[in-house]
Amino acid sequence: MLGLELTPEHPLDRLVELGTQAEREGYDSLFVSCHYNNRDPFAVLARLAAETDDIRLGPGVANPYEMHPVTLASKVATVAESSGGRGLLGIGPGDPSTLRNLGLDDQRGLRSVLEAFKVAQDLWAGERVTHDGTFQATDAGLNFDVPGEVPVYVGGEGPHMCRMAGKHADGLLFNGSHPDDLAWAREQVDIGREDRSDGRGDFTLAAYASVSISEDAEAAREAARPPVAFITAGAAPPVLDRHGIDAELASDIGEKISAGDFSEAFGLVTPEMIDAFSMAGTPDDVTDRMAAVLDHADGVVVGSPIGPDLEEAITLAAQAHRESRA
Repeated sequence: MLGLELTPEHPLDRLVELGTQAEREGYDSLFVSCHYNNRDPFAVLARLAAETDDIRLGPGVANPYEMHPVTLASKVATVAESSGGRGLLGIGPGDPSTLRNLGLDDQRGLRSVLEAFKVAQDLWAGERVTHDGTFQATDAGLNFDVPGEVPVYVGGEGPHMCRMAGKHADGLLFNGSHPDDLAWAREQVDIGREDRSDGRGDFTLAAYASVSISEDAEAAREAARPPVAFITAGAAPPVLDRHGIDAELASDIGEKISAGDFSEAFGLVTPEMIDAFSMAGTPDDVTDRMAAVLDHADGVVVGSPIGPDLEEAITLAAQAHRESRA
C-alpha cells in the first residue's frame, strides 16, 4: 500500500486537486481524515469519487461515536457506489483530544470499533441487522447494493487494538513513523493473526505515518510540529516510554489542544518527539526512514502534514517510497 491522508483543513477544490495529483503519482489509497473541526470528510470523498478513476477512497480514521455506526456504514457504502467499487473504511477509537471537546472521550474502546465494522460488513453484504451492544440497531438495512469489497482498516496503536485488527480486519493503520514502533506492531498483529479465520483473506500492516518532506530539512521539521503534537498527546504510555518522552509533557500538550491553545501546544513539541513520531526531513531522510519502516510494514500512508509545500511533497513522498523499495 502507498496511501495518502488528506486533511480537510483546505477548501474542497484544493483537496480534489491534491487527490487527483496523488492518483497520477501512483498512490493506490486515499484517506480523508475525520475531525469535527475540519470540513466534512464525506463531502470531500464525494467530490474525489467523481474526479478520480482508480484510487481507493474512504474516511481515515472515522470513529463510531460521532455518528451512529449504521449511518457510518451507509456513508461508506455510498462512497463505494459513487466510486464504482473503490470504497474503503478506516475506523478507530478516535483522537482523544478532539473527542474530549464533544464529551465523547470516555467512550473510546476496542469493543465499539469491532462491533461497528462487523455490523457494517453485514450491512454491505445485504443483511438486515439487529444489534444490542455498544450501540443499538433494530432490523436495520441498506436500500441499495454495495459494489465490490469494502476493505476495513483499523486505526490504532495499542496492543489489544493491533491484535484485534490482525484477527478481524483487512489491515491495521498503525499510527507510527518509527521502525521500532512498527516492529512492535508487527509482533502484536501476528499474535492476533494466530486466531484469524482462513476466510479472512490477506492482511496489510500500514504505517499511518506523519510525513513532512522537503528539500529544506528545517522547514520540513517545523511543519511537522502540529501533527506530532496531536500524535504525542494521544500516544499510549508504553509508546512514550519506548521513545523516552515525558508523559507529563505529552499530557500538557493534549490539554492545550483541547483548550484550543494550538500555538502553545505546538511550541511544546521537542526534537525528540519529531524524530519519534514523524518522517521529517529531506527526500533522502524520508527515503531512509521509509525503508527502515518497510522492513516491518506492508505499506505506508503518507499522513499530515505531508510537507511545507503540499504539491511538491506529494511528488517527493511518492519518489521516496519507490526508492525505499529499490
